[in-house]
Parts: sequence; C-alpha cells; structure tokens
Amino acid sequence: MEIAKEYFNPKYFENRELSWIKFNERVLNEARDRSIPLLERLKFLSITSSNLDEFFMVRVASLKDMVHAGYKKTDIAGMTATEQLSAINAATRALVETQYTTYNRSLVPLMKNNGIYVLDEYEKMNKEQAEYADKYFEENVYPVLTPMAVDASRPFPLIRNKTLNIVALLAKKEESGKKMTKQDTEFATVQVPSVLPRLVPIPSKKEGDRTYILLEQLIERNISKLFLNYNVLCAYPYRIMRNADLTIDEDEASDLLKEIQKQLKMRQWGEVIRLEVEDTIDEKLLNFLKEEFHIATDEDIYKINGPIDFTFLMKLYGMKDKDELRYEPYTPQRVPEIVPGENIFDEIKKGDILLHHPYQTFDPVVDFIRQAAVDPDVLAIKQTLYRVSGNSPIIASLAQAAENGKQVSVLVELKARFDEENNIVWAKMLEKAGCHVIYGLVGLKTHSKIALVVRREEDGIRRYVHLGTGNYNDSTAKLYTDCGMFTCSEAIGEDATAVFNMLSGYSEPLSWNKLVVAPIWLRKKFLKLIVRETKNAKAGKQARIVAKMNSLCDREIIAALYAASAAGVSIDLIVRGICCLKVGIPEVSENIRVRSIVGNFLEHSRIFYFYNDGQEEIYMGSADWMPRNLDRRVEIIFPVEDENLRKKVKHILEVELMDNTKANVYTKEGTYEKIDKRGKVLVNSQEQFCREAMEQIPKKNNVYQDRVFIPAEPID
Repeated sequence: MEIAKEYFNPKYFENRELSWIKFNERVLNEARDRSIPLLERLKFLSITSSNLDEFFMVRVASLKDMVHAGYKKTDIAGMTATEQLSAINAATRALVETQYTTYNRSLVPLMKNNGIYVLDEYEKMNKEQAEYADKYFEENVYPVLTPMAVDASRPFPLIRNKTLNIVALLAKKEESGKKMTKQDTEFATVQVPSVLPRLVPIPSKKEGDRTYILLEQLIERNISKLFLNYNVLCAYPYRIMRNADLTIDEDEASDLLKEIQKQLKMRQWGEVIRLEVEDTIDEKLLNFLKEEFHIATDEDIYKINGPIDFTFLMKLYGMKDKDELRYEPYTPQRVPEIVPGENIFDEIKKGDILLHHPYQTFDPVVDFIRQAAVDPDVLAIKQTLYRVSGNSPIIASLAQAAENGKQVSVLVELKARFDEENNIVWAKMLEKAGCHVIYGLVGLKTHSKIALVVRREEDGIRRYVHLGTGNYNDSTAKLYTDCGMFTCSEAIGEDATAVFNMLSGYSEPLSWNKLVVAPIWLRKKFLKLIVRETKNAKAGKQARIVAKMNSLCDREIIAALYAASAAGVSIDLIVRGICCLKVGIPEVSENIRVRSIVGNFLEHSRIFYFYNDGQEEIYMGSADWMPRNLDRRVEIIFPVEDENLRKKVKHILEVELMDNTKANVYTKEGTYEKIDKRGKVLVNSQEQFCREAMEQIPKKNNVYQDRVFIPAEPID
C-alpha cells in the first residue's frame, strides 16, 4: 500500500531540533514543580544544562557545518539550516532565561529556607568564612593554577571544550595611576581547574546549615596573587562550547580504533559554537574573547545571570544529611521467576522471562554472563556492547570466560557518541583477555542489545538469549526504564546466531525466524504493520496502534501514521523526547494522541503494539522511529509471544496511558501540557511500577504502601 503524497506535506511536520528543545523544557518544568523535593528539582535543573551542552556540541554544530558547506536542502518541516539556527537561537535563549529565573527566584530562596547556601560573592561572607576561604585558596587552589598572560610574545592559549575559565583585564602597576589607553591594558586567562571540586564547602553561620562558595569565586577574589606586577582591573568567568561531532571517513580509515582516538583529541579544539559569559562582563573583555574565538555573531554569545554551567547542582543533589529534601531511594526488586544463586539457565528453560528495569533488578543480566563464564557446559558467549559502566561486571565476566577457554565474541561499538574513549579502553582489555573483539561495521552503528550463550546439554546444543531495549550498563539500569527478555526459543536462538555471523563476517541471512533487524528489514516491517492496521480500519474492523519510544522523527513512518489515522486507526504514542509528528490536524491526525512522560527515571524502553484484528502483536527492541535507527544502525526488534509476558507488556503501556501526574500531553497548538488532575484519581506510572514490583516480593516498610495504586484500563 503506497502512502499518499499529501501526508508528506512539510507543514504537517515539526522541526526535530525545536521539538528537542520542547523536551528539555519538559525536563525544566520538573525543576519548576513545587510538589517535587528541593534537591530533586536541583537535579532536573542540572540535567537541562548537560542536555543543552550535548545539543549544542552535536546538533547545533551539525547545522553550522551545513551552513559553512552551503547546504541548502530543507528538513522534513521545510526549514533550511540557517532558518533552523535562527529558530533554535530564539528558543534556546528563552529556555536559558527560564533556567536562571527558576534558579534565582525560586530555588535559591528555597535553598536558603532549608539551610543551603551557595555564595556567589565574598561580600556575603563573615570574617571567619572569608579567612577559611582564603586559606583554602592558598593551600589547595593556588598551587594548581596556571595564569596565562596574553601579549605579543604569548599568544592566547587553546581553551578546552566545556572548561570554565576566568578572563582578566590587567594594568602594569607603575601605569595604574595615569589615564589608561588601550595600549596600557593587557589580558590574561586562567582555567578553573576541573581536578578540584567546584563547590567548596566553608563554615556555616548556623549549625546544621550547609554553605558553599564556587571555585571560580575563590579564584576571582585572589586573582591578583597570580599577577603580582599588575593591578587586576576586572575579571569574569567564561565558558566555550566547541563542535564535538566526530567526522570519520570509515572507508579511508584503515584502522577505525586509531582514527577514533585521533578524532577524540580533535574534539577538544573544534570550532567554537557558543560562548557563555557573566552578564555584567566588561565590554573590552567580551570583545577580546569574541576576537580570540573568532565569534562573528552575537547569536553565539549567551550572557548569564548567575553561575555559568548548572551541572554542579548534581553535586548538591548528592549531599549528605539532607535526605528529607530527596525522594526516598528505590531499591530494584528481584525478578520473581529468578531465584538468586540458582542456575539461571534452568530458570530460562521453564519459559521466557520478562525483565522490567529499574523496577526489577538488572542482576539477572549480570548473572547470565557471570554464570556462563564459569559454567563448564557453556561453549561460547557472544554479545553486543554499546555503552557500559565504568567498572562493568559484565566486561569482567566476558574476560574471565575467555581466560577459561570459552569462545567469546564481543562487538564493541566505538562510535557510541561520548562513550568512544570508554569503549576503546574496554575493547583493548577484552582483546588482551583473549576475546574476539569486533569494532562495529563500516558506515553503521551497532545499537542492538543482544547476548547469546551457547551451552552443551544432555539433549544437545541449546542457545540462551537475552534481548533488551537498553544498554548492558549496570549503572544506568538503576536510572533508565527498560525492558528485557530471556529466552531459549530455538527460533530466536537461530536468529541470534545469524545476527552475530552477520556482524563478524559477511553472512547475511535470506530470512529471519522471529527477529527483525535494521538496516535492511526493520523499516519495511514497521510500515507493513502500520499499513495492516490501516487496511483493517478501512474494512470497518477495529484497528489500534500503541507505540512507546524515545524519539519519533522518521518522515515515512509519520506519513504512514497519518494515513492510518485518516483511515480511522486509533493511535497512542508515548514519546519521551523528539516528536516531529503533529496532532489534531483535520482529516490527518485527529485520531493520534501523543504523550511524554518525564519522571524520576528516564523513560527509555521501546514497545510497539498492533491490534491486528484481535490477533495482537507486540514487539520490543532497541530502535526508535528515526532515520538513523531504521537506516544507519544495526537494530533488533523482537516479538513478545508468551501469553503471560504479553499481558505484562500490555500492562506497562496501559498504566503509562493512564498517567496523569508525570505525563505531558501534546496539543494541536504544538505545546505540551500537564493533565488537569482535578477530581481525578492520581496515577504516577513510575511509582505504580515501583509498588507493583515490591508487592511481587513482599517486604516490610514498603515506601510506596500509601501511594495510589489502581488497575489499568485494558488497551483494547
């Protein structure tokens, strides 16, 4: 079934980058929510800052590259790169303004009310505090600093990406009494050392309070000690953002590992795409920075009314002795079907097992590899790794398995953005242990989440498989919502073997039993499933699609959803981040509803439900509905066929569609609005899943025992 051209009209699509900014606004709204504990609000404000950094380093940088290259092609919303940059600039400035208004007017007063002080200047200190701070500077900060004057013999130094620095205007002491000219002043810069904590604790005026001063404030107050022959006329902090999007010609790179290592070094010195300065900065200093960083337009300069770079607030979130200002920590519960310490392969043989993280612990996945590494009956382990934790127990088990003589094949995706360096370290370690390490495929990122264990048993060789929606990262598994499945299905085992043969060699299967794999087969599969619902609706049958993902920006998929909606298919989309689809377009998307859930955990699972005239089909996997996932990555979608597991997965979707606490509903005006909860039973999907997991494993002192818990309405 061909999709009508009318559904590809650019006016039916939202620009991807502007949609992302709306997502960051939803995160920022959590920092503005007065019902949320203070330290949690500071955490969300910190997240918006780190999100914005990555957005500039990658997305804005990419658009600037397009402008420099004279690229004129428009995006799916009909915008050129230049038009996008202009719109992004306006939207980002509004976002940053809200960030600092939230901090200055709401969070700082609330922090003071709770005995937490982050001083932004020395004048707010008493004598004891000032003496302590000065002594701290002398003993801990001064020895680390490297002052750099700028003159004819000392050019402006290379400033590293994302580092905080201080720029100063100097005058020689013998000239400070006379009238100054431009030639009489000099410039200098000092990097705020990242090896020292940015939040420096100092004595509090009142017992029980927590008082801090920012490291840059310490340096500013004492900066004259770095330039003894000069008077420091003024000094201000600044920070730059550089283009960090790696450009690698893989066809020309004879050794991908070395090429990525080289490009990682280049990331520190890319084009400056954003300059952040204090809003009261001296005009002469600002012009100096603009000239040195080759900043041609003021659109790339952000004047900040407060501390530059809010990521330091994450340290405040972790402070001790203020537990009442945080949510009660949640401990992931064990999976009922898996008894700790028992043979995990025996448990999987009993039937497929669903994992729902972080509500249920990630330990079974770690144990799956750990037990396989020491099991004498295990012959081989094969696994894909996209992002892993800093001290990964899975990596340790894979290395141990190789040392134990097992065949271990690991695909380590070196092109996992901002994890390249970490993955290079793991790849080298695994190679030294005797593992066969594959560094991804030319032109494609391997984003799939799959682990295969080949085991010799009494009745022959049996293959055990873990498939997931999230990374093999035991740290983020406590923070991200993801689903996984253990199975020893013969059909899926055969497919898993075919996947690894495809990754390690040139073996491309003609067909698959159960798995659907990108970049060749997945787009066609999704379109086929959407079109089937469309045909059923046109035939007068009930038709329903529910899809949960991180991002939706694929033009063809969106057009297919529009055609389905126009035919009468009822469509619910749970999209955490980017959504380029528009709702409420007459005769186009009136049957489509979109919601985004932003809560204490980051929504990361991908689940796809199709009614199929009552013969429901459910898929989970690693792919979003984005061109990169469908066309430029190795992704895996797997069916959920066990009836008990299907009910559990449907329940996840049902509860999230009932969420009226953390859900933001996309409106036809293009905004996201919280649901009016007046007169309604409150449903917080993440809290409900926590409670359900705890009820499956009864414990005393259930922290969620007083929270609302209601049965979800069925999807169909």
